[in-house]
Amino acid sequence: MTATIALVDDDRNILTSVSIALQAEGFLTRVYSDGEAALKALADNPPDLAIFDIKMPRMDGLELLRRLREKQSTPVIFLTSKDDELDEALGLAMGADDYIAKPFSQRLLIARIRAILRRAEPAAPAGGNGEEAAPALERGRLMMDPARHRTLWNGEAVTLTVTEFLILETLAQRPGVVKTRNQLMDAAYQDDIYVDDRTIDSHIKRVRRKFRAVDPEFDSIETLYGAGYRFSEE
Repeated sequence: MTATIALVDDDRNILTSVSIALQAEGFLTRVYSDGEAALKALADNPPDLAIFDIKMPRMDGLELLRRLREKQSTPVIFLTSKDDELDEALGLAMGADDYIAKPFSQRLLIARIRAILRRAEPAAPAGGNGEEAAPALERGRLMMDPARHRTLWNGEAVTLTVTEFLILETLAQRPGVVKTRNQLMDAAYQDDIYVDDRTIDSHIKRVRRKFRAVDPEFDSIETLYGAGYRFSEE
């Protein structure tokens, strides 16, 4: 099935050039010149992945992401300027899946898109016959269903992005075992794509915040300073 990519940027040249490049790779594209125009369209008809410029008039990419995350968890890549480190960190903390600094290689952008879309694919059914769903992961009060990209804590739904889901799944698969940031990067990104330590740290903070919204006492993701993170099964 052909993936649909939404592009939101006030730079018409970027919209045109990236859209043409994506269409040449077999993607369908939808383009929007500002956040306000994109918000309702993306909320009502989510694409498979969205690309947001951070610096836009009327509604910037950070505000667009914040409001979109209230309704859905569509994978999002941010386009940033090289000096926008604070915005990059804030975007990741708000639930973006990745970011690319301008000027960027279209080949790199397409590689990142394909990597995230592969991560977003549901787990293959056991036996490959399309009938028996892949088994859910249950650890104490946590339940994760990879086939449906569904997460429950104490029976309450917790909406995670693709990256957040893969990081938590990696930790929960082996409770008590410390996972380094590099191991979590490998699990979440699964391709030869560089991300720095703060990316994983921001995703972990976001996951904790989401779980504490349904359970203020949530403390099952432990930080071991200098080592990494581990999941504590209660």
